[in-house]
Parts: sequence; structure tokens; C-alpha cells
Amino acid sequence: MEPFKPKLPKKPSRIDKSLLIVGLFIVVMTLEFFTPNEYVFGYLYTGPILLANSWLGRLATFQATVVAVSLTILNLVVPGGELIKASTVASRTIAAMALIVTGVLSDRIHRSEEAIALTHAKLEAQEELVGLREDFASTLTHDLKTPLLGAIETLKAFEQEKFGAVLPAQQKVLATMIRSHATSLQLLETLLDVYRNDTEGLKLDLAPVDLVVLAEEAASTLTELAANRRVHLSFSYGDSDWRQSLWVQGDALQLQRVFTNLLVNAINHSRRGDRVEVVLEPQASYQVVKILDTGAGIQPEQFPHLFERFYQGHSDRQAKGSGLGLYLSRQIIEAHGGIIWAENRVPSGAIFAFKLPVYPFQSSVTV
Repeated sequence: MEPFKPKLPKKPSRIDKSLLIVGLFIVVMTLEFFTPNEYVFGYLYTGPILLANSWLGRLATFQATVVAVSLTILNLVVPGGELIKASTVASRTIAAMALIVTGVLSDRIHRSEEAIALTHAKLEAQEELVGLREDFASTLTHDLKTPLLGAIETLKAFEQEKFGAVLPAQQKVLATMIRSHATSLQLLETLLDVYRNDTEGLKLDLAPVDLVVLAEEAASTLTELAANRRVHLSFSYGDSDWRQSLWVQGDALQLQRVFTNLLVNAINHSRRGDRVEVVLEPQASYQVVKILDTGAGIQPEQFPHLFERFYQGHSDRQAKGSGLGLYLSRQIIEAHGGIIWAENRVPSGAIFAFKLPVYPFQSSVTV
């Protein structure tokens, strides 16, 4: 036995809607033509006009408006036999104008609603497409990690001569291949982090951390890169000549990634023989970090896009990046309640800086 399915009410057809509108016209006409002409019932035609606009479209709205205005004015002389007063003419003229305004405005509102609905549908389609693209990129990035890791381990095994003797020239080739694969792996991991942060939000493991220590650790890992680019790294502490701690409540791993991204960016934008300076300034409410380079600086049109995803800009930098480092850095700093920005130096160069709230209980931190 089939389950009982309640019948849904049948939606009225276009003919049913048209008959209803005609019926309303007849009702209002009856009130108009069977009462003295000083009684103006023409305002009631607004009901059929609005229904025609909602149900039947623009042409039906125009037709209903013309008929309503004509009937309202016609009632001045039909059925006849009454003295036409100036006040009656004025009343019916005002009613006719009101009907015209109703028809015009209802048509405009209807077109605006259609445009809004179309725009909303386009936005939903774009959001769905973006979501599919993000899911595809995230899945592809994740799946590419496994073969890269396998390739790196295999190359390391060859480098360690686990499959036989390796000549010095071959050792150099293997080392280059390992570095290249490691760079690709790092890019994939950054991509995964970006997509994960955009969809799930950045999860932080908060603890008291010293920004000075993080900066020095990040710089030490980039010593070889700076040496290859012949760029000198240095530290300064604002108005102080002495090394001092800058404590914040933060995720040490994530903040160290910010230092690495900003330092790599500065090194890549510096010319050979230039200097990249890390300035660490304690302030009353914020700890401020600035990465200064002496490169070509930032073009005015680039500022709004510097921290956007995949934006690389145009410069004579020594090495091209992925356009993800600054975007990921912005994600991390903003998740910590901080602010990141960029500005130009005088006479040349750029400053990439961020500030984080001061850790409120610095006296309780043991160094």
C-alpha cells in the first residue's frame, strides 16, 4: 500500500491571474460609474496594477495603467447628466497621476528585483565555482606531497651512496635536485596552509614568546641564502643599543614563518652588496618589528595588492616567489590580533613591518 501523499494546492495559471485582475477592474468600475462623479474610487485601481506587475510583467502593467487612467478620467462624463465641477476634475487628475506613478514605480521595482535576483544568482554561481576550484587545488596540492617526499628520500639515498658509489660531480647534481624538490615541497605546504586557513581559520598554539629570539632563529636559517645573494643581515633595537626582549602571546612556529617570509622577501628584493636590517622596537602597547631593505622600493599601485594571494608585483628582484609568503604572513599576524603593513624608505628601499600586542605579564616570564 502506497503511503498517503497530501495534494499540494494547484498554482494559479496565467489565465486565472488575468481573470482575477479583470474582476478587480470590474468591481472598481462598478463603484466608479454607479456613484456620483465627485466620489473618486480610481485610487483602488492601484491593486490590479500592482498585481499585473507582479504576475504578468511589464506589458500587462502598462496596459492596466492605461486602462485605469482612462476609466478614471472617463467617469467625468460617463454616465453623464451631472455638473462637472473644477474640484472634481482636479481630484480625478490627481488620481490619474497617482495611478501613473504607481505603474511606473512598480515597473521599476520589478526590474530592480529581477536585476538583484540575477546578480544574486551570478554571485552564488561564482562562489560555487570558487569553492570547487579551491577544493580541487587543495586536493591536488595534498596529493602531490607524497610523490615529492618519495623523490626527496630516494635522492638522499643516492646521495648517501646506498645504491653504490657516487662521483663528486653527481653529488652536486643530487644536492641541487634535493634542494629543488625541497623548495617545491615547501611551496605545496604553504599552499595547503593558505587554503586551510581560508576555509577553517588559523589554529594557534599560544604561549609567551620572545620576538627577538624568533627573529634571530629565522635569520640563522637564511644565512646561506643571504650569502649566496651577497646580502648582509643585521639587527637593531630602535633607540636602544642593547639587545632586549619583545614578549608577545603567540604561536612561535607561525610567527617564525612570518619572519622567514619577510626576510626572504627582503633578501630577494635586495641588490648584491646591500643590507637587510631587522629593527625590533618595544612600545607601550605593541611590539613592533620592521624589516628594512635597500632595494628599488614599492610602486604606488602595488600597495593595495601586496598582501593578496598570488600577487608578485613587478620588480628587478633576484628571485621570483610564489606570491603566497606575504598573504600567509598577513593571515598569521591578523590571527594574533596584530597589524601588518608596508611602506617605502627614503631615499630608496622598502619596509615591511608588523606589530603585536605586548604580553601583559612580562615580569612573570623567565628568560
